[in-house]
Amino acid sequence: MLAGISANYYLRLEQGRDQHPSPQVIDALARALQLDRGATAFLHSLASTAPAPRAPEGHEQAPASIERLIGTWQDTAAVVHDRHLDILTANSLAMALTPAFRPGANAVRALFLEPEFRDLYDDWEEAASTAVARLRTLVGRDLSDPRFVELARELSACSPDFRRMWARQDIQATGAGPFIYYHPIVGTLELQPEMLSIAGTAGQILYLRHAEPGSPSERALKRLARIAREPVPASGRETTVLANSG
Repeated sequence: MLAGISANYYLRLEQGRDQHPSPQVIDALARALQLDRGATAFLHSLASTAPAPRAPEGHEQAPASIERLIGTWQDTAAVVHDRHLDILTANSLAMALTPAFRPGANAVRALFLEPEFRDLYDDWEEAASTAVARLRTLVGRDLSDPRFVELARELSACSPDFRRMWARQDIQATGAGPFIYYHPIVGTLELQPEMLSIAGTAGQILYLRHAEPGSPSERALKRLARIAREPVPASGRETTVLANSG
């Protein structure tokens, strides 16, 4: 075989009779399957004997220092989400960009169960597929995590699209390309997502959206940032802002 292992041993791996192959076997399989570095790292994580990190019991919180940091960023939308894509904190620009980024929301749930988001994407299918692949990557092999089980059960029961995309078993180990979507106040935006792991947490991610310098999207994003910084009048005026949550 191309991987340099016997057919019988490969069959054992496929059947789940050997769930912890050596790193050398994993690397050989990755080369044979022509996996990139991200997919190879994910394969290693699935075979690891170390327990998957879980947040302590109770409400998970973003580090206070990170929350203060992103609060100073005026022209970059930033949120912190956990490995289930539950939003833990967000700066004002992120919340003005989309209600799916409000603390307490779940970005995947919003994509599949809130119909208004579908019309706001240039390509909803791509955005939704990316979110599902990211969820699978972050959860990894810990599919018995109670929060994941609850979320997956709800989405599977309510969304045929989620069931279809989850069954593909896609992962997203590297960054996604730009997303184009339509904001009801500032118009079309093309924003690049970035994901940074937060050390010392149970899989929390700092998730950013930024625009190409000098582009129309950057100008629109700066306009939205100015609107987000405006104080809300005493009358309680609210602006409903809907956009891409992928």
